[in-house]
Amino acid sequence: MNRITRCFKALHLTGRRALIPYITAGDPRPELTVPMMHALVKAGADIIELGVPFSDPMADGPVIQKACERALAHGMSLRGVLELVREFRRADSETPVVLMGYLNPIERMGHDAFVANSRDAGVDGVLTVDLPPEEATELAIALDSAGIAPIFLLAPTSSEERIQWIAQMARGYLYYVSLKGVTGSAALNVSEVAAKLATIRAHSDLPLGVGFGIKDPPTAAAIAEVADAVVVGSALVAKMGELADDPERMRREVTALLTAMRQAMDQTQTPVALAG
Repeated sequence: MNRITRCFKALHLTGRRALIPYITAGDPRPELTVPMMHALVKAGADIIELGVPFSDPMADGPVIQKACERALAHGMSLRGVLELVREFRRADSETPVVLMGYLNPIERMGHDAFVANSRDAGVDGVLTVDLPPEEATELAIALDSAGIAPIFLLAPTSSEERIQWIAQMARGYLYYVSLKGVTGSAALNVSEVAAKLATIRAHSDLPLGVGFGIKDPPTAAAIAEVADAVVVGSALVAKMGELADDPERMRREVTALLTAMRQAMDQTQTPVALAG
């Protein structure tokens, strides 16, 4: 069983929601990424989304764009990201790791090599932001055959036809982008999110994660009342950028924010339908 599926099943038994932090691999320096991943797990992370730096991260706002720039300036690459996952796995064999990035680095490596290297490194899921489902079949099948979950984004503008199509291809969980715009955008409307999640659940039994616009514990708790997972990225990455020259303080403040979100979410016990 894929680690992502196992994680959600275990959370379901206790009525808890998954907390999924996103950080950019190699930001602010490559040697700080794995220690930060372990710190996030200790702070309450259930799954880690690890961003693959890219020179043109079109779906990301200024915070994550700058994180990509910092990582690339230190020589981070897709192969480097996979080495970081491999290093993380030496001490943590359980926490699921999802790679989130863009198609170009995968194309340069080659689909077959990417899937094989990801499997060998211990990757559990892959979310390719700019790969439309119409063109994703080959890679999705290859990932699924290797035991790696192909994860897809859904948006407020996604039609029911598109939701159904994506739901058939996806594994692990579905990632609902709660805002129209790039990462780090303005405040979200929880009631609108809840309504869209109800539509998605009519087409899929996969757990539903919600990201974009989750910046503080109250927002994380509110989303946890309607979703199966809360994804937080820009709020963490912004702190990492601000404190890049003070790694110890950076770790303290990032993990303190994540712990506060975890505690706020754990007060939410409303039953949510998950995959059986």
